[in-house]
Amino acid sequence: MIHPTAIIHPKAALDDGVEIGPYCIIDENVRIGRDTKLRSHITVEGFTQIGERCEIYQFASVGAPPQDLKYSGEKSEVIIGNDNIIREFVTINRGSSGGGGETRVGDKNFLMAYCHVAHDCKLGNNIVMANAATLAGHIEIEDHAIIGGLVAIHQFVRIGAYSMIGGVSGVSKDVPPYVIAVGNRAKLFGLNVTGLRRNGFSDTAINNLKKAYKIIFKSGMVLRKALEKVRLEIPDSEEVGNLVGFIEESERGVCR
Repeated sequence: MIHPTAIIHPKAALDDGVEIGPYCIIDENVRIGRDTKLRSHITVEGFTQIGERCEIYQFASVGAPPQDLKYSGEKSEVIIGNDNIIREFVTINRGSSGGGGETRVGDKNFLMAYCHVAHDCKLGNNIVMANAATLAGHIEIEDHAIIGGLVAIHQFVRIGAYSMIGGVSGVSKDVPPYVIAVGNRAKLFGLNVTGLRRNGFSDTAINNLKKAYKIIFKSGMVLRKALEKVRLEIPDSEEVGNLVGFIEESERGVCR
């Protein structure tokens, strides 16, 4: 179903069931998966792949060149997975040579109105970005993270799985998995216990994370010593391993 006012390049690839609404513009190197719907006034350009069953709302822009002064027209792309909801005025820019040439959005994400995903960002699955949340370049967001409205995240920051960032926060360092971060500049305010329970984490897993959080962030110990203490004193589990490993791999440092 293609509205007669839509402009679609003859080489664009549209799978069965795709719906293109009024005044959409689809570029030459765009591929759109089965049953995806573009409401109206949407521009999709560059080397962009959009998966199946996505819904993109009016005035969104997907695949525009990166907002990077170093960009000189080299080939780069946007890859979007399945079952994503992309609301009004969202902008997703394609990658740059400095970040591997790829911006990627996984599956089942909900990007609310006016969100911005800059060049070379990597988003996992089941992420919620509330209205006007803004990502600078080269940001990584792990699965099930929630980014509040009007949040601004600095380039190269990583956001851990199942974390939650409160609205109107400025995030300049990595946010570990499973925690709540709020403020400008963002600080930690404990575990995202409600989110963990809603996602089926056991009481044992949550209690172990509480103990690890207390040692790492509230004991006053040097970070390296605190991580060693966690490994020695808390039973080995996937969740605690993820938390410790994320912190050890951080290059920007983590919010404290």
